[in-house]
Amino acid sequence: MKRSVLALRRFCSQLRLTNIVFLTIAGCINAFGVTVFLAPVNLYDSGISGTSILLSQLTAPTFSLSFFLLVLNIPLFIVGLKKQGSVFTVYASYAVAIYSLGAWLITDVLPIDVSIASPLAGTDLLLCSIFGGVISGIGSGLAIKFGGAMDGIEVMAVIFARRLGVSVGAFVMAYNVLLYIVCGVVMGSWILPLYSIVTYYAALKTLDFIVEGIGRSKAAMIITTSPDAICQALTTAFETGATSIAAKGGFSNTDRSVIYFVVNRFQVGRMKEIVHTVDPLAYITIIEVADVFSANADQ
Repeated sequence: MKRSVLALRRFCSQLRLTNIVFLTIAGCINAFGVTVFLAPVNLYDSGISGTSILLSQLTAPTFSLSFFLLVLNIPLFIVGLKKQGSVFTVYASYAVAIYSLGAWLITDVLPIDVSIASPLAGTDLLLCSIFGGVISGIGSGLAIKFGGAMDGIEVMAVIFARRLGVSVGAFVMAYNVLLYIVCGVVMGSWILPLYSIVTYYAALKTLDFIVEGIGRSKAAMIITTSPDAICQALTTAFETGATSIAAKGGFSNTDRSVIYFVVNRFQVGRMKEIVHTVDPLAYITIIEVADVFSANADQ
């Protein structure tokens, strides 16, 4: 009994009020985007959310969107408990519960008519697909940023992708493509599934922006014969460290160095100018970096 109480206290200490607050906001935003823009004109969200919309259209009114969101999502989070951890499972389940509650309030309680058209965009499919995707992307992005998730498809991907020999991203994409094909066949029209792809793209790009932010970093790999001078110049200019790695030219067999240096997108031009001022023959490649962590703080 004591162990159970201690384990419960330890688990509760891992939960953060800030995360709960933002997950509540995320669930409300997602509910607004889906029920006000997508569901009224029969557009489909991606993943389990899109599946829930389709099932709510095919079944009796008793089985609403909010019902399917809970029935389909939460069991997937529980199944993924071992891989994702208890904190993620609680956060994700809470976010979906708020999403479901918000959808129910908008469709059945609040004085908003979302039965045949969007209250804000009417029956304009392009406006509904874009704004529905962007708003639901904001909600999903906030959920991921604060430790949860808004859709159980990612959990399914983590569990089954490796067994099927595909990546998580490929699994999610395949699921959504299959979902839109099924929607087109069942509904007897390809117009709505095609517009739903616009929704998916808008949501995906918005989610990336929310999670990674506008200041996404760039990593420069600089191959040079003047590593000390370049490191000194970059460190002085940007007031941040650089890493020098010994290397050897594959063709020339001469000693060289590879400098690894991280800047933001606005500093790339200045960085290249500094490097080529020191070593005009330096070879530079630049790749995007999703996250940068330091010993003291998340930069």
